[in-house]
Amino acid sequence: MGRAYYLFRSGRLRRRQNTLYLEWEADGQTQRQAIPVEDVEALFAMGELDLNTRLLSFLGRHGISLHVFNYYGFYVGSFYPRETRAAGQVVVAQALHSADPSRRLALARGFVEGALFHMRRNLLYYRRQGLPVEEPLTAIEQALREIESCPDVPTLMGLEGQARDAYYRAFPAILNLEGFRRSRRPPENPINALLSFGNGLLYAATLSELYHTPLHPAISFLHEPSAGRFSLALDLAELFKPLVVDRMAFTLMNRNALSEEDFLEEVGFCYLKEEGRKKVVAEFEERMRETVQHPRLKRPVSYRTLIRLEAYKLVRHLLGMEPYEPLKAWW
Repeated sequence: MGRAYYLFRSGRLRRRQNTLYLEWEADGQTQRQAIPVEDVEALFAMGELDLNTRLLSFLGRHGISLHVFNYYGFYVGSFYPRETRAAGQVVVAQALHSADPSRRLALARGFVEGALFHMRRNLLYYRRQGLPVEEPLTAIEQALREIESCPDVPTLMGLEGQARDAYYRAFPAILNLEGFRRSRRPPENPINALLSFGNGLLYAATLSELYHTPLHPAISFLHEPSAGRFSLALDLAELFKPLVVDRMAFTLMNRNALSEEDFLEEVGFCYLKEEGRKKVVAEFEERMRETVQHPRLKRPVSYRTLIRLEAYKLVRHLLGMEPYEPLKAWW
């Protein structure tokens, strides 16, 4: 498995033989950073890049995704190479499950169950630390009990939204701050900016893992399939937000790894500066490389690999091989 490369510097992305180069001007000289193509699985463009269609063709031939983030750190889109692992049987089954209300609901319940399980897991950890998280914890446990009674996906998403709101009510205790509320577009304060940036990283990383499976990234079950987004990546990312993004945010903020200098705050708007994003990316990648012993495979697997394995569990469900059971952290 290749690695993710994060390009913070602005410049021109070129190809020379089988190597990628990021070029930029400094002190009147052209500087180059080599990126060996055999070592790359995905590129994350955090700065302004110049490139051409020949470069995109080269990335496509090597199965390299390119994920683009704007000046404020918001994910804006991806170059997704032509699918080479697509299997007609899987895509047809995926579409049939998405179009069938009962089969779609069964899978959507799994995604919500896994997401709420991991939110509960986080709050149980902080309750053991003596923090006052009982009220949101009780609300999430109640939501877990109500999943099976949801008659359709919109009702299920409403339940998940209420549980997530309760989860966020624990953040003031966990982060030792007052008056927190989740705001997304735009994020209004540093913790919201951190969460939004982290969720964008996770979405893009999930999309990269989906490329290595026969699944179609735009055919989803929990989130409504729509133009302009790969909604299956949103489905799978729900399972990992509490495990990766939220725990990362708690660690960075509670260890004071980010300072006021890492953010730019304006009226009703806050975003991470470049140095802040670099710190977040370093922590994100450390978590994605972290390994746990897999009980079924009998070997250590990384969080990044867990995302791909979750996608293949979905494939087996779609083909009628075994029912889908969402990831529930055992470690």
